[in-house]
Amino acid sequence: AEPIRVLVTGAAGQIAYSLLYSIAKGDVFGKEQPLVLVLLDITPMMTVLEGVVMELQDCALPLLREVISTDKEEVAFKDLDIAILVGSMPRREGMERKDLLKANVKIFKSQGAALDKYAKKTVKV
Repeated sequence: AEPIRVLVTGAAGQIAYSLLYSIAKGDVFGKEQPLVLVLLDITPMMTVLEGVVMELQDCALPLLREVISTDKEEVAFKDLDIAILVGSMPRREGMERKDLLKANVKIFKSQGAALDKYAKKTVKV
């Protein structure tokens, strides 16, 4: 089978981290489906993300053909089959809910535009 391209945003965060192994070992898309994992996070998290990439590579998972880590939407969203959008800004002390929503709207608006521009038109989100 041809590998599918699967994006996980916020890939250096705890939520994404808890999903990556299950995706890579075949629990999500099937035990026969090879995949390319594309990991997107913000620039300050890239060193943490490199550690995540090394862990995935150390597992030598047979379905995992490639791991791509990036902080660039044009790289992350290119030719995607699946997008798992879990990256967002966490609520900080003193932050009201409306402030949090406003910050996260920017993130998801940008990612929506990137999906439209770069991903396959058949992408599942």
